Amino acid sequence: MKTILAIHTGGTISMSQNDKGEVVPNDENPIAEEQVILKGQINLITDEMFNLPSPHVTPEVMLKIKQRIMRTIDEEHVDGVVITHGTDTLEETAYFLDLTLPNTIPVVVTGAMRSSNEIGSDGLYNFRNAILVAATDESYGKGVLVVMNDEIHTARFVTKTHTTNVATFRTPTFGPIGIVTQSKAKYFQELIKTEVADIDHVVDGVYLIKAYAGMNGDLFNAINHSGTKGLVIEGLGAGNVPPQTLPAIQHLIDNNIPIVLVSRCYNGVAQDIYDYEGGGIQLKKMGLILCQGLNGQKARIKLLVGLSDNKAGADLASFVSNAIS
Repeated sequence: MKTILAIHTGGTISMSQNDKGEVVPNDENPIAEEQVILKGQINLITDEMFNLPSPHVTPEVMLKIKQRIMRTIDEEHVDGVVITHGTDTLEETAYFLDLTLPNTIPVVVTGAMRSSNEIGSDGLYNFRNAILVAATDESYGKGVLVVMNDEIHTARFVTKTHTTNVATFRTPTFGPIGIVTQSKAKYFQELIKTEVADIDHVVDGVYLIKAYAGMNGDLFNAINHSGTKGLVIEGLGAGNVPPQTLPAIQHLIDNNIPIVLVSRCYNGVAQDIYDYEGGGIQLKKMGLILCQGLNGQKARIKLLVGLSDNKAGADLASFVSNAIS
């Protein structure tokens, strides 16, 4: 019989509707001690580590989850880990763990779009599926996984695409790597290579700014101070910005603040295609790091992890630029 550690961190999966129809946190997680779904086939160890709505989750919280899992790997006989989490920042926590944990035992993150007492609640079902995935032998070596709505996604590329739909988690461009059947996980794609940064702290001052039509340099000037350690820009299209932003962006570069460029588009990757003022070719020549395949929030997590691992210069650019590692 396999042993799975379930780490609960809060979120909708642990909440309930009150008499007014408002979704609120519970004092006790309604699924934390739920064993009937496992039919005596899996030994479940429970750790109610946090009870946080996911907008309250910070990189410091993510680091504590990582450290808890490392203790499990080093000291306990556990075959896999499942983390329940609020969906708003689930993809960021999952990717943080993917970047900082060794690719050994399966680590699976799940959540819910409907609270525990709503009609059609998906929390218990997703929790059961996540446990099945963590207990499946084929899940080893796949990196951190996100399991929702019968699909298995990599933490690297999955994103929340709908505010309330139970099918909200999708992997643009690439699709899920597997599905959950009644008894186990089935995989149809393989994870490409990984690179792990075993950090013991997280830096502050890593920002994310989204480009828009008519944008000027005000937002960039506002963060041009000694507390800023890095910046991700969600550029237009294939990776372009309005020309009015360029002087402010150059000032950030002059102050040795690393800047990563991704696309704000739902699909595709940032590329140095356009050769005009503010185009990707100019931005790359200015020193921006083009990151291919990650959305803005994921690129920010990767830049934060890289900086927390004391990477700089070409080493940092290599780490951040390629989403396949």
